Amino acid sequence: MKPLKASIYFLLFMGISSFKITTGNFHQHNMGGMITVLVKYKTQPSKEDMALKALQELIAKVKKEPHYVSIVIHIDPNDKSNILLHEQWADEDYYKGAHMKTPHLLQFINDSRQFLAGPPDISFWKTQD
Repeated sequence: MKPLKASIYFLLFMGISSFKITTGNFHQHNMGGMITVLVKYKTQPSKEDMALKALQELIAKVKKEPHYVSIVIHIDPNDKSNILLHEQWADEDYYKGAHMKTPHLLQFINDSRQFLAGPPDISFWKTQD
C-alpha cells in the first residue's frame, strides 16, 4: 500500500509542477518566449577557482533580473578549465537586449580578462513544441 501512496504523491507533484511551468509559459507568451542559453567558458591555466567565484557573484546579481528562470553551473570532470552555464530565461528578447547591457554583466566581461582564456561560446535553444 505504501508504494502506491508514494506513486500517487509523485504523480500529484508532477502534475502541480507541470501546471506551474505551463502557467509561467502562458504569461510570457507575448514576449520573446522561453529560451535556453548554453554558455561555454574556458579558463586560463590554474584560474578555475577565480572564474567560478566570479561567476557565482555574477549569478547572484543576475537572479534579481526580470525574466530570469534559472542558471546551473557545470564543470567538466575531466578538465576543470571547461565551465558550462545552462541558463533559462522567460524572454529571449530581454536576454539578448537588456540583460547583455546590465552593469554587472558588463563588469564581469571586463573582469573576465583576468581569468578566462577568451570570449565564451554562446548558443541558444528552444523547446520543440
